[in-house]
Amino acid sequence: MLYQLHEMQRSMLTPLMQWADASAKIFSNPVSPLAHTPFAQRIAAGYELMYRLGKDYEKPAFGIDTSPVKGLDAPVGIIEQVTVNKPFCRLIHFRKDLDDQQIKDLAQPTVLLVAPLSGHHSTLLRDTVRGLLVEHDVFITDWTDARMVPLADGAFHLDDYIYYVQDFIRHLGPDVHVISVCQPTVPVLAAIALMATANDPKLPKTMTMMGGPIDPRRSPTAVNNLATEKKFSWFENTVIYPVPPNYPGFGRKVYPGFLQHAGFIAMNPGRHAESHRDFYNHLVKGDEETAESHRKFYDEYNAVLDMPAEYYLDTIKTVFQDFALPRGTWEVGGQLVRPQDITSVALFTVEGELDDISGAGQTQAAHDLCSNIPDDMKQDFVAPGAGHYGIFSGRRWREMVCPKITDFIKQHA
Repeated sequence: MLYQLHEMQRSMLTPLMQWADASAKIFSNPVSPLAHTPFAQRIAAGYELMYRLGKDYEKPAFGIDTSPVKGLDAPVGIIEQVTVNKPFCRLIHFRKDLDDQQIKDLAQPTVLLVAPLSGHHSTLLRDTVRGLLVEHDVFITDWTDARMVPLADGAFHLDDYIYYVQDFIRHLGPDVHVISVCQPTVPVLAAIALMATANDPKLPKTMTMMGGPIDPRRSPTAVNNLATEKKFSWFENTVIYPVPPNYPGFGRKVYPGFLQHAGFIAMNPGRHAESHRDFYNHLVKGDEETAESHRKFYDEYNAVLDMPAEYYLDTIKTVFQDFALPRGTWEVGGQLVRPQDITSVALFTVEGELDDISGAGQTQAAHDLCSNIPDDMKQDFVAPGAGHYGIFSGRRWREMVCPKITDFIKQHA
């Protein structure tokens, strides 16, 4: 019933939010007489804040139309192309608008960027893509909102996530470099380990693991503690709901995005309240540039998706309760996941010094598990002053992390 109640509330609030949006424009548009009345800016700011707190946020666009390219004097156009289309994911290629010979002459390494399926859309990695495009040919996994996938397309388990990643690697390989951010570090490591065990000829050249829970027992955070403090049955009975009839995925059981969003906010409620208060004050003062930065951040942060229930529950149990990967007990399709079988794929781990989602050492644990990768093919970096999002977005990503990944890929290309 919770999902249905949420949809009912959303439907009831929609006219109010439209009114608040219109009112904000009436009191702020210079051609409107009301914009020149006393306290107009405060009234407009209040209405816009109301609108943004109550509106429904759709999936944003990547919006990457051009990119500078190393070796070329001017930026080139970027074309989004869907190269593989599966029920629960699309593989998107950010193709540079150049002819085949120009692309061949650039000789840019192919990168598979595996985005998280953990509540936000893959557009959260927009800045990651921008940074990589300068010197790489970039593909990204664009996971589908589970409420948009009809029941006829079947279930989606954590094992299926691994199979998807393997299919994408084989589609792009063998000269491909895999970068996983946060949640996918675990299934990506499993996917590559299984390929190594099978002596798959399409093994990637490198794998970069960024801020992920390879071993959540190390420096556990609030996210880790929630998964261990609650029984598995609590997750099954408390946070899983069927999709309402107004979506293509009607009847599919999901972990709703609005619950995940509530969890995001609950981790730092004071910080978000302060951010919204500052937004109001910036609007009142006419500081449109700072206000626009707030809008862009929350347009992305508040846009969430539903996760398939079986995938979400598999992740809770396998990754955060059983610790199956670091304990060496994880089986996928009857095959034991053995990271020690990886010998020819270079490994780079990246952590943020101030990461409060994947604690210190959780990603570095990959080095211990991949014990047979030669030391000269391993590298680790802890980004000073960076939180979880800082390792793949913002100034620290652009200035510290991205150059190191680029150098690492060049070294092992």
